[in-house]
Amino acid sequence: MTRQTASIGLAFGLALVLGAPAAGADLKMMTGPQGGSWIPLGGQLKDLWEKAVPGLKVQVMPGAGIANVRAIEEAKAEIGLANSISTADAMTGRPPFGKPHANVCNIASLYPQYFQFVVLADAGINKISDLKGKSLTTQQRGNTGEVITRHFLEAHGLKYSDLKVSFVGYSDSVNQMKDGHAVAFGLNTQAPAGAVMDIAAARPIKFFEQKDVYDEMLKLNPSYKLITLPKGTYPKQDQDLSVIGFFTHVVASCKLPEADVYAMTKTIATNTQTLATVAKDIATLKPAAMAADIGVKFHPGAAKYYKEVGLSVQTN
Repeated sequence: MTRQTASIGLAFGLALVLGAPAAGADLKMMTGPQGGSWIPLGGQLKDLWEKAVPGLKVQVMPGAGIANVRAIEEAKAEIGLANSISTADAMTGRPPFGKPHANVCNIASLYPQYFQFVVLADAGINKISDLKGKSLTTQQRGNTGEVITRHFLEAHGLKYSDLKVSFVGYSDSVNQMKDGHAVAFGLNTQAPAGAVMDIAAARPIKFFEQKDVYDEMLKLNPSYKLITLPKGTYPKQDQDLSVIGFFTHVVASCKLPEADVYAMTKTIATNTQTLATVAKDIATLKPAAMAADIGVKFHPGAAKYYKEVGLSVQTN
């Protein structure tokens, strides 16, 4: 198949699926909330993919890990950034997804995400139970970080109703922490996170080790991993921390043409240094890590690329 034929096939396929005119391939790509790292990453992917697939046009839109997966399942978007733990839940229909999602396919894992639970050092919070009655800020509902924050509290025997909780974006959370209107902040993102660095520049902060509740967290989501936040990631962080982790990955509608998803997958693998300008962990990304088994079936186009480089992945 020529690239021209592939592009025509992509446009025609989308016309059938979305009822859109077959005059060009316009894909909606869901990324993350304003102020996060996913929007600039989505912009980089858009530029690379549009060069790799003639006629392809990608519209980058804000979103959230859980919402993006739902949008692809419901044909409201064709591509998205997602979190492995949430997408794995969608495959089986575990909460917050009401049913198994059949139209969401994996393309590539990109980098680890770290759940970071930050408290003001002078707030008198020496253990998580000390947060009872205090103010907590986290991401908006529908964000994976909000779900993990809730699980983290539950693993320590607390519920949202035991605290005063604000569900807002990164910028508002940073301001609440700086002003002392919140004493704790739960988020998941890359590390170091710009939001956390911003707080640390204004107020002394500290982090909590998460290894002690890992087994309880696994009961809430068996896809959680325990990963290391290296010492020195943040100012005055003088030791490694074990935190809950997972992977940011790229997902797509399983209905997208194989040839185009193959090109998109190969483009990621061959442009890691470019992508690392907005997500530094991608600098060391290799095809084997892209093809990691995270409990989400791969798109046949992605599988074709991985087979080409000697890797085998599941497509059903």
